[in-house]
Amino acid sequence: MSVSITPRQEREIAYHRDFAKRKAHAAEQPVGLDVVRAERRRWWNAYWHTYTLLRRHDLAGKKVLVPGCGFGEDAIRIASLGAEVYGFDISPDIVEITRRRIERLGLRNVHVQQGACERMDYADDSFDLVFLLDIMHHVDIPDTVREIRRVAKDGAILLGNELYTHSFLQKKVRESWLVDKVLYKRMVRYIYGSDRPYITADERKIDERELMLMTGICRDTRLYYFHTLVTRVIPDNGSVIARADQWVTGKLGALGRFLAARAVFEGRIAK
Repeated sequence: MSVSITPRQEREIAYHRDFAKRKAHAAEQPVGLDVVRAERRRWWNAYWHTYTLLRRHDLAGKKVLVPGCGFGEDAIRIASLGAEVYGFDISPDIVEITRRRIERLGLRNVHVQQGACERMDYADDSFDLVFLLDIMHHVDIPDTVREIRRVAKDGAILLGNELYTHSFLQKKVRESWLVDKVLYKRMVRYIYGSDRPYITADERKIDERELMLMTGICRDTRLYYFHTLVTRVIPDNGSVIARADQWVTGKLGALGRFLAARAVFEGRIAK
């Protein structure tokens, strides 16, 4: 990157250097399009719901930005809808893998580069849609929100799906001694299926104030809350229990913000 980076960004780059080595095979892997094309939707799954919202928009020829694009799965899926997709990631190692993947797939409407969310290398008023997936809890949120608003067109769609917890629940439960020091480490393999989950040193779930900061640049915002127990004490595996968990969370409506573990949001950016 051409600008100086912060200590937090340095740690992110270092973490992803090792992560990229373990995931180098991603360059050779295809990208499934079921979440884009399947007519039978998984209503209980926040990721599928995000694409259900995305499919309602005509993206043919539109410019879409994917901050923190990782290995390019979402950039490639969105490109399959006819969009011209621009993605970036802070890790040069991951960007290189993603470039090889895109070249191998022969895609000409996906463009990736290295960059940071807090200072994006794009002109003002460039994008018709900004797609956020599990990136905001890795970055400085106020700076990133300002950059999103700058590079998006007036009326551009902001569509996001982020890890979330209400501040009361975070402080009283997640950060309690019992959960933090005893239970959490024992639950990692069960919840994530690995004792080396994708969790960086500085990441923290966004809270209700940060969520409002992100959606505050939008008009006509819609919020959808997901999961009370899923990803906390049971895996997101589509089981009957997982579906029941989301059914209850959905029935809570706006009250779900107190218990939810994930938030999906959509609005139109106001300049």
